[in-house]
Amino acid sequence: MPYVQARDGTNLFYKDWGSGPPVVLIHGWPVNADMWEYQMPFLASQGLRTVAYDRRGFGRSDQPWSGYNYDTFADDLSSVLDHLGLEQVTLVGFSMGGGEIARFLSRHGPGRIAKAVLVSAVTPYLLKTPDNDTGAPVSVFNDMVEGLNKDRPSFLTDFGKKFFGVNLLSHAVSAETLQWQQNLALMASPKATIDCVRAFGETDFRRDMAAFTVPTVIIHGDKDQTVPIEASGQVAHRMIPGSRLEVYGGAPHGLFITEKDRLNADLLNFARS
Repeated sequence: MPYVQARDGTNLFYKDWGSGPPVVLIHGWPVNADMWEYQMPFLASQGLRTVAYDRRGFGRSDQPWSGYNYDTFADDLSSVLDHLGLEQVTLVGFSMGGGEIARFLSRHGPGRIAKAVLVSAVTPYLLKTPDNDTGAPVSVFNDMVEGLNKDRPSFLTDFGKKFFGVNLLSHAVSAETLQWQQNLALMASPKATIDCVRAFGETDFRRDMAAFTVPTVIIHGDKDQTVPIEASGQVAHRMIPGSRLEVYGGAPHGLFITEKDRLNADLLNFARS
């Protein structure tokens, strides 16, 4: 399997499909690069070099004890770009992957980045503080950590239903898809899974947002119960001059599956534009 070695020696698994202008897809929590099941083949078939990698601690990448913070994640992304020699890249970050883009741009600069897409992203700041009243109280993240420590498989099962907007009245994805996503999540290190709750829940990206000087599209569902649009997509849109906000009506957090055809078309059109 193909790997790139991060600066601290951690091995990161990646997929590199197709040829043409490069698009790098950064997965969300708590899954891995396989979440792009419907995006990678489509984009590669449309003449784009499509790359996705497993974040440290997840999927087929190494599972070190430490390094689950956004400075390290941004450096890992830089290592992937360096290893593959990618330039004029369209970066696509889903959920906590949006934080990678923000921190990468502020830490490494936009020199090799052509465009950015934030999909259901956690940027700019999810934690409620005196100067961020749209955020969630720290008890939300504390409860997530407690649930993961108590019974990780059970917690992730319940989380997956909310992630895709599944309830008694809505079956947006199949039971098989829920099980598949559960399987991806359980491949991760428990330590990485828990540490990343703190990373995406408590990292303040507001200063990083000024580094979005490349064309940027923000895609968010207005029924996202995991990362509510009012605390994320709408705020990010206001903070990034010239950005475009695409609101997917009725879409939950996991719109990469529930709205896959629309997302694929939007990503393709923006990467080609």
